[in-house]
Amino acid sequence: MRKLLYCLAGLIAGYVIGAGLGAAAIQLFSGNTHDKSMELVMTSAFVTGPIGAVIGLVVAWMRGRKR
Repeated sequence: MRKLLYCLAGLIAGYVIGAGLGAAAIQLFSGNTHDKSMELVMTSAFVTGPIGAVIGLVVAWMRGRKR
């Protein structure tokens, strides 16, 4: 049960961090001028957020395994 909670927390934290980093990257590096807000939301929600969630899940699983 403890490992499950660690993994769930890692999944959520990873998604939030990944989405935030993706949004920051789009704001800084995107040359899109007419729909930058849509690009920011879609990239954060469907690309960088899920990548961050998977990374967070793996990190939480590895940390939970050591205990």
